[in-house]
Amino acid sequence: MLRSLHIENVAVIKCADIDFENGFTVLTGETGAGKSIIIDSINMLMGNKTSRSLIRNGEDHALVSAVFEDVSDRSKTEIEDLGFECTDGTVFVQRSITSDGKSTAKLNGRTVTQSILREVGRLLINIHGQSDNQRLMQKESHIELLDAFADNGDDLEVYKNAFAVLQELKSKKRQLEHNESERLRMQEMLEYQIKDIDSAKLVDGEEERLLAERVKIQNLERITKQGNFAYKVLHGNDSGISVTSLIDRAVLALQQISDVTDGLPEMSEKLTAMRYDIEDIAETVLDAIDSDCDDPTARLDEIETRLDIISKLQRKYGATVADILEFCSQAKTRLDEIVNSESVKEELDEKIETELLNIKGLAEVLTEKRKTAARQISESVAQSLVFLDMPKVRFDVSVKSCEDFGADGADDVEFLIATNPGEPLLPMIKIASGGELSRIMLSLKSVLNNRDGVDTVIFDEVDTGISGKTSQKVGIKLRQISKEVQTVCITHSPQIASLADNHYNIVKEENEGRSETSVRYLDQSERIEEIARILGGINITDKQRETAAELLCERKNY
Repeated sequence: MLRSLHIENVAVIKCADIDFENGFTVLTGETGAGKSIIIDSINMLMGNKTSRSLIRNGEDHALVSAVFEDVSDRSKTEIEDLGFECTDGTVFVQRSITSDGKSTAKLNGRTVTQSILREVGRLLINIHGQSDNQRLMQKESHIELLDAFADNGDDLEVYKNAFAVLQELKSKKRQLEHNESERLRMQEMLEYQIKDIDSAKLVDGEEERLLAERVKIQNLERITKQGNFAYKVLHGNDSGISVTSLIDRAVLALQQISDVTDGLPEMSEKLTAMRYDIEDIAETVLDAIDSDCDDPTARLDEIETRLDIISKLQRKYGATVADILEFCSQAKTRLDEIVNSESVKEELDEKIETELLNIKGLAEVLTEKRKTAARQISESVAQSLVFLDMPKVRFDVSVKSCEDFGADGADDVEFLIATNPGEPLLPMIKIASGGELSRIMLSLKSVLNNRDGVDTVIFDEVDTGISGKTSQKVGIKLRQISKEVQTVCITHSPQIASLADNHYNIVKEENEGRSETSVRYLDQSERIEEIARILGGINITDKQRETAAELLCERKNY
């Protein structure tokens, strides 16, 4: 649940702290006092797109932070799966934006991306406002709400994966069925490319070897001269004076005095070892300068010709010989598919048929669960709407089978409603008014509130389009929802406000020549005054205060 909320430099709010409790909480205030800024701040905190125009005039940043405690096991597991500890079910979230448009978000002290913040926000808070009512008017959202109630997440994911496989197979088949002239053109091009590459008889690593050989031939005279010199000095001097011959003499001399001088036998052995190492070095030098190239000029021409062939192929098929060979391999595979397209097509048809059977079975599971859930939702929502002063309403979740499979299965889902007796069930988008949509959304939320694992739900002006006893019943429904999840409502309704467990007042005042919004928790007497203000006009009367007190007393009955 949302335990505390801190808002700093957001619009007309310079600094505000709200400590939330369990149960049902309302926020009230004059029009324009800043109630919507609370929602804007929470949306900012939850990772939604935020404009820097939200920053209070004259300030260089805006900041919102919140502490959530006792988050649900489901939310805790998903947050930990994202790589964040959720010790004792507590989550700290913070986001700031600066005047230059930069945004920084933190989760339990660690900097996170905005996408992760949105993912976590979805697990912590649901905000329902006019946009959600409009979402009810979009038919494509109906199947999402039904799946949420049916808890179809896992089954839907399995279906979507299988559907993606099917679409990929169909795409490959469409490519094979491309018009014949295109197929022949592609075949000719591939055959030319393969022949062009194969005729060069490339070998992986060949270019590197040729480049090294070219460098050696270009420097052959210098290599031979200096290499021969090094060899003669080390081991092969015709005069008999070389490093190895001098070491041989030194070893012989030491051996002749080793019987009368301590330590010389060891020195003699070390010199002998050195002599062998130097001889090995000399032989290695000789091998390095040895060239079996009888005609360096001719060989150099051969290398340049070969490198030119490789260079031309690189410009067409790849940056390296390995890339060219890989291109050729892929071209041969593609050519084989074209040449053998009929057999490949038959194989694809078999795979598509198999996948269709798999898809059909998965879709049937979804359909069955949706129909069961649709009956449950229809009954529960209808009962809730009767309570919310829509007594003659008939509500139904229509689940019809489609001929083709789609990304969500093979079902066409739509919410149908008849608000007056004798009228047929029609799509809700055609007949529902604003007040009816608010009550339908509230009824759906009361049915779904245990399904998503979110502990805090916020209703933004759910009383739009309703008044009187209907408002009181909406308040009772909100109070019922608050027994399952922490419920916060921004309202202009005195009936709804009177039914809350906790009441905050949003007030905009002038401070040092500037407007500034504050949030204050109301005690019993202050609640009476605020509810009386909502009930009354310019001047609050004692009668209005008495009515407000009566409304607060009635809360005990619910």
